[in-house]
Amino acid sequence: QVQLVESGGGLVQAGGPLRLSCAASGLTFSDYGMGWFRQAPGKEREFLAAIRWSGDSTNYGDSVKGRFTISRDNTKNTIDLQMNSLKPEDTAVYYCAASSARYYGPGVRLYNYWGQGTQVTVSL
Repeated sequence: QVQLVESGGGLVQAGGPLRLSCAASGLTFSDYGMGWFRQAPGKEREFLAAIRWSGDSTNYGDSVKGRFTISRDNTKNTIDLQMNSLKPEDTAVYYCAASSARYYGPGVRLYNYWGQGTQVTVSL
């Protein structure tokens, strides 16, 4: 079965960087659009970034544009999210997601598979 496993979350000081990774298995990875989302307590799931199956096109949410960078390695079946200049409001559970329709945009419902999430906490 399809599994997405996020890693790299933790506690970081405001202004610092953090890099998340998502390892995928059970799917033909290069056939999938991939995305990163986050969800803070009491808030809706928020789109952060997504990348085309080929890795040559990306989309970003307004709140992270210029600070976060998504990348993928189709030889390792992984995607990463490099997060810079972190702010306390970036605190949330971060999820990776896969779309069999090769979709790579903000639509939560267009992703078939989700990881279990990894907690990111940004302190002052």
